[in-house]
Amino acid sequence: MDISLNDQDLSVLLEVIPLPMLVLDTKEDRVVSANVAARRVLVDPLPEGFRFSASIKSDIAEFIVFLDEVIHRGSAWTRKIALTSQNGFPVECEIRAKVIAHDPDAQRAFIGLLILELSELSQHENQFETNRLHREGIVGWKHAEEFFAELELQNQLILNAAGEGIYGVNTQGQATFVNRAAQEMLGWTLEDLVGNVIHDIIHHHHTDGSVHHAHDCPIYKSFRFEQVMRVDDDVFWKKDGKPIQVEYVSTPIYNQKVLAGAVIVFRDVTERKLNEKKLLEAMNEVAELRDRLEQENAYLQLEITKERAHHHVIGRSPSIQQLHAKIDLVAPTSAPVLITGETGTGKSIVANAIHTNSLRKGRPLIRFKSGSVSRTAIEAELFGRSENANGGERPQMISGAIELAHGGTLYIENVCELPLEIQNKLLGVLQDGKFKRIGDTQFKNLDVRVIAASTSNVEREVSAGRFSEELFLALNVFPISCIPLRDRKDDIPDLVTHLLSVACERLNRPEPYVTERTMRMLTEYAWPGNVKELRNVIERAAIVSRGEKLIVELGGASGLRAQSAKTVRTEHEMQLEIRANIVMALKETQGKVSGKTGAAALLGIEPTTLYSRIKKLEIEKREWQVLDGGL
Repeated sequence: MDISLNDQDLSVLLEVIPLPMLVLDTKEDRVVSANVAARRVLVDPLPEGFRFSASIKSDIAEFIVFLDEVIHRGSAWTRKIALTSQNGFPVECEIRAKVIAHDPDAQRAFIGLLILELSELSQHENQFETNRLHREGIVGWKHAEEFFAELELQNQLILNAAGEGIYGVNTQGQATFVNRAAQEMLGWTLEDLVGNVIHDIIHHHHTDGSVHHAHDCPIYKSFRFEQVMRVDDDVFWKKDGKPIQVEYVSTPIYNQKVLAGAVIVFRDVTERKLNEKKLLEAMNEVAELRDRLEQENAYLQLEITKERAHHHVIGRSPSIQQLHAKIDLVAPTSAPVLITGETGTGKSIVANAIHTNSLRKGRPLIRFKSGSVSRTAIEAELFGRSENANGGERPQMISGAIELAHGGTLYIENVCELPLEIQNKLLGVLQDGKFKRIGDTQFKNLDVRVIAASTSNVEREVSAGRFSEELFLALNVFPISCIPLRDRKDDIPDLVTHLLSVACERLNRPEPYVTERTMRMLTEYAWPGNVKELRNVIERAAIVSRGEKLIVELGGASGLRAQSAKTVRTEHEMQLEIRANIVMALKETQGKVSGKTGAAALLGIEPTTLYSRIKKLEIEKREWQVLDGGL
């Protein structure tokens, strides 16, 4: 059936209704008629064919569902749909709808919509409540007054019980309330703060003395821009003129949707900031120390590498070529090596070459000098010790040379000087692959390669019963013998050139040239001290030589001198001789000046005299430090 409405009669009927009401044609989404109140909400005057959906916008889907409910049930209401007024503002409302006419076949319905503005309803409710209170008279007012007074008291108790400082400001920046914690932290009283511009009292300056203007203050910004401001590092000023470091949150507050000011919650973080600063300074110091140590370590490693680069197996003689071949053969293995030879033949250089060319080169080469440790301390120095601590603390573990060499190489110098009981213990460690510190009860696994060296005839020491035969067999898997310098004189020119270059670089001296006669004299000398003696002679010559030629003196029974040596010396040359002699004495004693085995006793002078001469002649440590020479 076709349905229609008389627009004139409908308009007259709607105008007598005081609330906004309209009739909607659902099929055409057209407002058939609307009274004055509805037009005031939607659009006035109402255009012909005005579509109701134009006033809904974002809630179209919700409105279609609502219409289905109205048609199905006959009537319904909703507060989920917001209308848009003719000024473009959203209108929160309650829409009550009822079907006026409905033709299912034509899929058309006329629905009456009653629009109730929620703000108006709220005003009516407030007005009703006010009227009710008026009607209840003085008793009702008294009850309300008591209720609000109690509420205020409770709020005040809560504020004062809070551990954080809390205060409020109005939009003029005047303090409206201050809790007890804030007063105690700042030292100001309620009379000092409430009603006054609090920024000028507690927030006026930065710690550097510069003025903290109100327009830059985060608290002012919080109610100026109506946003929460969080500050982690700021200062408030106490009544005694001292600052405290604070962190705070400033939150805007409203009264009936009208901005009223802000509430500030703060805490004193002075002690925490101080501790953080101390921790940061300590961490920076540690970082600086670490960086410095890393740089020093890198420098030392560079110097060690550079120094070792100068001290390798030098020479082209058949014996040296054979030595190179042996090193190349044994280095990649983990076999023990026993190096023998006279003093100064370069046993430690061979050990270093084996380690450097082995698979263990990334791990340390630990040197253990048997003759330099007392018999009572040698076991602890080699195997380590565990010292009991007092008061139930953990025992102190001190690693020995064998533990430090774990994963790397242990080089034992003068192995024949080890006491027999230590030899037997070392043999057990090599056989079992584990060791135990002195005073400890637990064995530790050990992975170490042993290279031993001796200036003595080891077989003769075994025959004499001073060296363990079993340890000798365990170490002598791959024997290497270092040839004395007198038996490989063809290598002396190469060694002289190498050692002179190293000495001049270390002493920061220009490198003199070696005359043919001087080289012949050096080659013919017997060299009882081998390469070590040659190195000392070359370094001494580098010190005393001031011209272009190398001036060499050879000691011992030969009494030979280089061609440039003179019978009569100048004062300057005598000073150089004295200086060189002191350097040699310091080398012999490894820098020790006083005592029975010191350089002063070796020279036959008082230690104070020697100290004075060292200072006067400007002798530096690097000149007498004993370094391994080339072999």
